[in-house]
Amino acid sequence: MFDRAALDCAVVGGGPAGLTAALYLARYRRRVAVFDGGASRAAWIPCSHNIAGFPDGLSGPDLIARMRDHAERYGAEIRFTAVRGVLRGDGGFELRLAGGDRVRARTLMVATGVVDREPDLPNLDRAVRRGLVRQCPVCDGYEAIDRRLAVLGPGDHGAREALFLSRFSGDVTVMTLGGAAPDPGLLDALAARRIPVISARPERIDLAADGRIAALAMPDGGRLAFDLLYSALGVRPRNRILVRLGAALAADGRVLTDDHQRASVPGVYAAGDIVAGLNQVAVSTGQAAIAATAIHNDLD
Repeated sequence: MFDRAALDCAVVGGGPAGLTAALYLARYRRRVAVFDGGASRAAWIPCSHNIAGFPDGLSGPDLIARMRDHAERYGAEIRFTAVRGVLRGDGGFELRLAGGDRVRARTLMVATGVVDREPDLPNLDRAVRRGLVRQCPVCDGYEAIDRRLAVLGPGDHGAREALFLSRFSGDVTVMTLGGAAPDPGLLDALAARRIPVISARPERIDLAADGRIAALAMPDGGRLAFDLLYSALGVRPRNRILVRLGAALAADGRVLTDDHQRASVPGVYAAGDIVAGLNQVAVSTGQAAIAATAIHNDLD
């Protein structure tokens, strides 16, 4: 018989997906705790305008604070600690936390997200925090209307992102950072929309005193000025727990789930950017609601 002192569900990850799952489970009167290692990708959002109900925009830290408070009001526990490992047994899971504590849970909800791959350029972090280097044209392409844009990324991914952004601005440049060029078909599509491709790798990002990007310093001594830079280098899934549990993964390293957000390992569920699909807050919260309801219904 399973130890009734255990949690009904341990949620690993304190971003929008994890906190939504905790809210639903708490309202289902389940014992749930969120283990937040403080690495939510949403915390980097300077201001989002595509979260329904917030037409004037909402920052990532404000969104997370609101969601955390909401979940706690209904009894969810939030623990600010990283999960170092998870063991699966007959009755559920044992989580090993930073500092050595161990917690038992009947089910496991993984909402660990992804890490953006960023170009290795001086001043990058400062530019990201000012909202001048962005990762998601789906999120904020509207705010880039008629701005001068550069997409940083080699190969086909950078080209496709530039083509997507060309619907918002007529001044888009692809910079392959010295990497592979797009395939010929995409090069033709870029040329048709008058999107130049620059192969040289910038040496650094120069920021103007007013907070705007002044220029990308190039190896030949030249400078290319843009209003916004979009990084198109992809993401790295935080899938360590899932790999060690033996969960089935997609080719890009993100977890595969069924229609109820169940992973291939019994008792394991996943939602948010760690799941193959569109990386959006709205998608994450929807998946989390589905996962939490499945967890509640699957528990005896």
